Amino acid sequence: MIATEAQRRSYVVLNAWESDLAAKFKAANPKIQTFVYKDLSSTRSYACSNGVDDSDLPTGVGYCEADPSWFLRDDAGDRFEYDGYGGHWQMDVGNTAYQNAWADNVIASSAEVFDGVLMDNALFACDTYHDGVCPAAYPTDESMREAYRSMLAGTRQKFVDAGLKTVANMSNARLYDGAWDSYVEHLDGGFDEWWLTFGDKDLLSEYSQGWSRQIEQITANEAKGKITWVQPHHSGAEQPFRYAFASYLLAKGEHAAISEIEETDRYDDPSQWRAEYDWDLGTPLGAHREIAKNVHQRDFPCGTVIVNANRTGSAPVRIRLDETQTNETGAPVTFVALPGTTGTVLRKNC
Repeated sequence: MIATEAQRRSYVVLNAWESDLAAKFKAANPKIQTFVYKDLSSTRSYACSNGVDDSDLPTGVGYCEADPSWFLRDDAGDRFEYDGYGGHWQMDVGNTAYQNAWADNVIASSAEVFDGVLMDNALFACDTYHDGVCPAAYPTDESMREAYRSMLAGTRQKFVDAGLKTVANMSNARLYDGAWDSYVEHLDGGFDEWWLTFGDKDLLSEYSQGWSRQIEQITANEAKGKITWVQPHHSGAEQPFRYAFASYLLAKGEHAAISEIEETDRYDDPSQWRAEYDWDLGTPLGAHREIAKNVHQRDFPCGTVIVNANRTGSAPVRIRLDETQTNETGAPVTFVALPGTTGTVLRKNC
């Protein structure tokens, strides 16, 4: 499996206790970039036994070693445990001592093994994982975001000096104006864990916080030479796959990567590999452009990508092609008719 996947993938994310796999991926493909998973925002009580933290942690600070002042608390002084994730205790990312301990521990355990760090849970809302209740220290969403910006900025140089790239999981950034760019400023890239398709029937269309916000994540990062990882959620059904993949190709440059998943938090087997991922359309002839309301097209030397980002169930939009091309089923076509939240990747004879 490693020999096969190492040749297909640009990036692989592993747990801290999987350093042996990182070495095997590198041996199979020296160009692959290996990242270690570390949660920015929590420490884990289940990773501590008899007062001693595990040697390899999914976090940057062990539960037993953590200073009590590093835990976020509500107005009653109680610590926050993530709803739905037992043993995850939320930490004060705005605390300088926590920031430094987190970064120093991650670097010490990772720099000799991995190329970078996936920083999970770069959050935006003060009540994430405890709906309707904000920490006493950060009673507003903006104060919470300022704490995260402080941590990312305050630890940035440590990771640069260690030669470790940093990518943060910034799901839901689209809901907050400027949030994506303000975090990426202090990182090597961003990961959107919920991108465009949230299931087979729940597809993100265009509105003020919708489709174009997630496309712009890739566009903005490519302009800065930064990494973007996007993860659509679906079962492999045709519509969500084609919608997400075509939308991705509208913006993709040299630094983006896509990896679909069906079930949340099921990061065990490799994500599905599709024949479409091997299609070579050539270097884009330019940026994507709007050819009808919320319908976008991008041209390539060896193909065309078109997406209709209008709401699901809206009437098909018919687009006539300049020349005959081949659709995904291998049929020659001179036009396509795309309903809302659908996309197509067409190929020319090259």
